[in-house]
Amino acid sequence: MNASIPNAALQSAHAERAANDIAAHLHPFTNLAAHPQVDPLVIERGDGIYVQDDQGRRYLEAMSGLWCVSLGFSNARLAKAGSEALHTLPCYHTFNHRSNAAAIALAEKLIAMAPVPMSKVFFANSGSEANDTAVKLVWYYHNAIGKPAKKKIIARRNAYHGVTVAAASLSGLVPNHRDFDLPIDRILHVDCPHHYRYAEPGETEEAFATRLADALEQRILAEGPDTVGAFIAEPVMGAGGVLVPPATYFEKVQAVLRKYEVLLIADEVICGFCRTGEMFGSTTFGLRPDILTAAKALSSGYVPISAVMVSEQVHAAVAANSGKIGTFGHGFTYSGHPVTAAVALETLRIYEEEKVLAHVQSLAPQFQAGLRRYAGHPHVGEVRGAGLIGAIELAADPATRTPFDPAMKAGARLAELALQEGLIVRAMGDAVAFCPPLIITPAQIDEMFERFDRAMARFEASLA
Repeated sequence: MNASIPNAALQSAHAERAANDIAAHLHPFTNLAAHPQVDPLVIERGDGIYVQDDQGRRYLEAMSGLWCVSLGFSNARLAKAGSEALHTLPCYHTFNHRSNAAAIALAEKLIAMAPVPMSKVFFANSGSEANDTAVKLVWYYHNAIGKPAKKKIIARRNAYHGVTVAAASLSGLVPNHRDFDLPIDRILHVDCPHHYRYAEPGETEEAFATRLADALEQRILAEGPDTVGAFIAEPVMGAGGVLVPPATYFEKVQAVLRKYEVLLIADEVICGFCRTGEMFGSTTFGLRPDILTAAKALSSGYVPISAVMVSEQVHAAVAANSGKIGTFGHGFTYSGHPVTAAVALETLRIYEEEKVLAHVQSLAPQFQAGLRRYAGHPHVGEVRGAGLIGAIELAADPATRTPFDPAMKAGARLAELALQEGLIVRAMGDAVAFCPPLIITPAQIDEMFERFDRAMARFEASLA
């Protein structure tokens, strides 16, 4: 095993901290009933692509935290940008015609970087808030253009778009709905574009994509085209299992959307800023969105910030309507916060000045080849990915695509074995995801897969 044995003093300090965590902290996406019996992993510091817990054990963080720490855990430029901003203007708002230099510069920069022409940027604090804002904009826009019935938004099963009431409704994950009384009305779901799991026997990716696009059209017709306002999609479905769209999928889906004047929302919260091998996943997969949401790597996860970019068509209608009402009645206290905007702006400068996109493009073949070494493994059903994001899906019988019994929690078992080898990955059902910081080096990619090799060997031994 990679992790060293912590000394007694560190163990004692950790035990006290863990007890306090269990006593006082309500954790997100956690089995709260089991938490008192689970020793929490308390991360104390980070350096490059590595983090260290409060017992001195060091881990290669192959998930960039939660898909977000693109520039690693110790970027001095980002720390300096945040510090200087705190000393200059620690807080101000952007309501009622107020602004600040960092928010202005960041909005300008994002418009220049957008994968398709965009008109304006609205700032929020998380991907959830950004997608929630997108929902409200769709409704506001269609009221503004005199189509008050065109309000339904179509999302996809297994998608993840956040946890606010509207964003969680968009998400197509059953545990995020159960007993929260979700989804709300006007949110619909269509088939998940996962060829491995949902294609018919012998069906090609292209044929599968055609079938899904046809099904989307039939759903729009069944609902009534005058009632469907938008379709939301992640270029690569992240928390649903790193699901890469089948060939021709977005081309065919967008043809349907254009036919019925349905807006396209691209959720770039995970895919944005170099992750898929282009600056945006929309470029990688040919999306031309009317609304685009971004977060996470926008600030390398150093501060909470998100952005919603809108086309001129959407902005013009929204602006005119706000003129009739007297205000655009939406916004957050921290929209365009000067400190978060300054850190995000410096993040974007680093991507450009340090040629991070070129670095990702140079490493993607090695990373993807490393993943694909596991294809053909006795208990690997599928390997998938793009750029520096990917996943390995486990299967009890790959030949028949038979999954493991859910009670076995195979993905979680493998992720725990990886943790014991000093590697942090993420299990989503039986899919194990990799999303390392974009600054990872060739040697560190090798190290990441060496640690995972050891975890896989132990996983296989546990099945014997």
